[in-house]
This record gives sequence, C-alpha cells and structure tokens, in this order.
Amino acid sequence: MLTLRCAACKRKLWRYDKIGPGEVLRCHKDRIKKMYETLEKDGRIYCTCGRDIGIDKGAYFKMIAKAFTYKGTKRNN
Repeated sequence: MLTLRCAACKRKLWRYDKIGPGEVLRCHKDRIKKMYETLEKDGRIYCTCGRDIGIDKGAYFKMIAKAFTYKGTKRNN
C-alpha cells in the first residue's frame, strides 16, 4: 500500500494499492483505498494547495510525475 503526497506541500492525497514493480504513472480509481485532500475540477486533480496532480481519464488518473511523492510497499503479483 502506498501513501501519495503532494510534492509541494507534503499533504496526503490518497492511499493506493499498487500492483507491480513499475512507476506510479496511473492510479486506477478502484485501487484507491482512502482519499484525503484533493479537489477535482475540469477533468484535473488538484491538491488543496493548488498544485496540479493528475488528469482524470475515466477509470484511472494519469499522474504528473513531479507533482507527487510516495512511500510504502508495492504488491509484486
């Protein structure tokens, strides 16, 4: 389980169940376990500080790589 944080203000964004060893380029909505502080507007995801985190693509969020950090472990199935 990973905890994603805003790279600018370090607020928690959400807890995500990451499957596989790769980078976090997409966050599938059905694997997000808990949402913390995010805003959705015009198909984009923002932190409450105003930083652009990702783009809503329907079933997943396409993440902006330098906009967030994460800690935790990935499931390698």
